[in-house]
Amino acid sequence: MEGLVLVVVLGATILGGGMLAQRIPVPAPLILLVAGAGLSFVPGIDVELPPELVLLLFLPALLYWESLNTSLREIRDNLRIIVLLAVGLVFVTAFAIAWLASAFGLPWPMALALGAILSPTDATAVAAVVRRLPRRQGTILRAESLLNDGTALVLYAVAVGAATAGASITFVSLSAQFLYAYAVGILIGLAIGFAAYQVRKLFRGDRLLSGTLSVLTPFVAYLPAELVGASGVVAVVVCGLVISQVGPRIITAATRAQTFGFWQLASYVLNGALFVLIGLELKPVLDGLGPAWPSALLFGLACAVGVMAVRLLWGVTTPYLIRLVDRRPVQRTRRVGFRQRFPISWAGFRGAVSLAAALALPQQTASGDPLPGRDLVIAVTFVVILFTLVVQGLTLPAVVRWSGLGRDPREFDEELLGEQAMLRAALDALPVAAGELGTSPPIVDGLRAAYEDRLQLIHREEGRPEAAARDASARDEEDALHLAILPAKRAALFALRHERRIDDVILRRLQSRIDLEELRLSAPPDDD
Repeated sequence: MEGLVLVVVLGATILGGGMLAQRIPVPAPLILLVAGAGLSFVPGIDVELPPELVLLLFLPALLYWESLNTSLREIRDNLRIIVLLAVGLVFVTAFAIAWLASAFGLPWPMALALGAILSPTDATAVAAVVRRLPRRQGTILRAESLLNDGTALVLYAVAVGAATAGASITFVSLSAQFLYAYAVGILIGLAIGFAAYQVRKLFRGDRLLSGTLSVLTPFVAYLPAELVGASGVVAVVVCGLVISQVGPRIITAATRAQTFGFWQLASYVLNGALFVLIGLELKPVLDGLGPAWPSALLFGLACAVGVMAVRLLWGVTTPYLIRLVDRRPVQRTRRVGFRQRFPISWAGFRGAVSLAAALALPQQTASGDPLPGRDLVIAVTFVVILFTLVVQGLTLPAVVRWSGLGRDPREFDEELLGEQAMLRAALDALPVAAGELGTSPPIVDGLRAAYEDRLQLIHREEGRPEAAARDASARDEEDALHLAILPAKRAALFALRHERRIDDVILRRLQSRIDLEELRLSAPPDDD
């Protein structure tokens, strides 16, 4: 019964918080966090966030969905910046916070564990921000949040191992563990991604089996990586990127609509549940601290300011260091000013992964003694999450407006290029498809004229009002011809993506229009 009560409470809170977020200018994650914090003081609601639930269930699913919606071309184009943020900034932040924590009296291994816990940004919180930013900045933030969890969790495992065993942390052991985790994670992600592609071929026409495979894939990628001590985060992200590249060629329109609809709903519910569960931890955290909560609050605020200051300093210094090293002309064309870079530096939210890692700290050391500073680390993590969501979350819209960032003009050009390529491919495929179907010449000529007109005007509406005046047999004949040339449209989009003339975001946007057209044309007639 308690589980059912929790499901109802979470669902009602997510629903109410989402409705409220549509009416007031406050980010939905912050509303859900505050609502969860209020619920933690309600008698009878005693819920603890299970770390395994976040790290083994929520995290693979959410990372997989975000990786499916990330542009691989933009990742390649901005790989240096992403690696510096997802690896370099994580290490710098972790050691800076560790130094601060040691000054507050935490033993060095626990201080480093706290630094690892607070170093990664939260993928779920960042996802709500990406839509406010142009494509390049949004991709950088999304890719960073996908990969920095892997870096932070490797550092976290090393620090916790040293804290529980009383061992020292060496640069060699840390570097070896990091390289192993990333290298093996990448290999496992590639293997599972291509294996899922091959398996999907066996039942590409079965929507239920294809959907089941889609749900299972991130966990199949995460599990073996974790079992061999590699990064499950990296494995899931790489697997998702593989599927995003090869999957559209074999996934049918009906399967894609069903699967993407499921993932959109699932990710929304999981994201909302995470922030409510984080808020529900407020009372247990206060109970664990007792009268020491004022000093914990001060320590948490210092760490929150520290993680923000390190990120801002990183955003100010690293671009100029890159300019000193890389003097290529192409690098100069990609430079932006401080105001345009500032939203990336300001969007440093912390979230569920940080709290789950803090809660996953063992209770005792290997000798049986209580782990020093465990309750303090959990409290500090909660304060930092709340502080970053409130301060940065509420001010980010104003920061984006101040930065003057507008929509990437290349995105519109690429969309038009994709539409032109689809229309030309349709015109090229029209004679062959008409010959195979035996379509009557008037239908072929009419459809050719319609495509030629749209190619000249780049008319972006999919409706065909002229078809309403035709008899049913002519409409059926034309619909069949439409369906026959849709594969040529898709092939034209894949060719542009392969040539890197459009990115994955544009491909998915235009492919969704083709899918809608296919579903409309292939739908059974209504029964009157």
